[in-house]
Amino acid sequence: MSGERTAGGLVGKIAGKLKTVAGATSGNATLEREGRLQEAQGDADLEAREQRAEARQREAEAELVEEKAATEAETDALRNEVEARRREEQIERDRQQAEQRAAASAAEDKREAEDRLRAEEHVATAQETQAERERIAAAEQAVRLEQDARRAEARADQIDGEGN
Repeated sequence: MSGERTAGGLVGKIAGKLKTVAGATSGNATLEREGRLQEAQGDADLEAREQRAEARQREAEAELVEEKAATEAETDALRNEVEARRREEQIERDRQQAEQRAAASAAEDKREAEDRLRAEEHVATAQETQAERERIAAAEQAVRLEQDARRAEARADQIDGEGN
């Protein structure tokens, strides 16, 4: 080998091919061997570049898969958070509705109790009024009976006084 540094990759491969052909046509075995070595080095460089590119591609794909998984996990977490909030809001609405129903029921029960009390008071007042009327009627009856009794007694005294 001449010890000179040559370009790798495609340029090195082409240069190696030229050296190989030049060495073969000129009968220079050293130049031909150097050309084959340079061609092999160019192939190796090209293959290494391809492998590095493939590795970068796989790495990019792996990062993409990782980002996708992270995004999906974040989406799931946000979805769960939103759903939890919805459930909490629904629970609060249900609680408020239950309180409203209980308050309405209590108000209705109170109205019904007040209505029953008024009805009972009305019945009691009517009964008291009726009892007072009956007492007055009985008192009037007693007064009439007493008057009748006095008249009858006065008549009896009169009849007894005439007969004596």
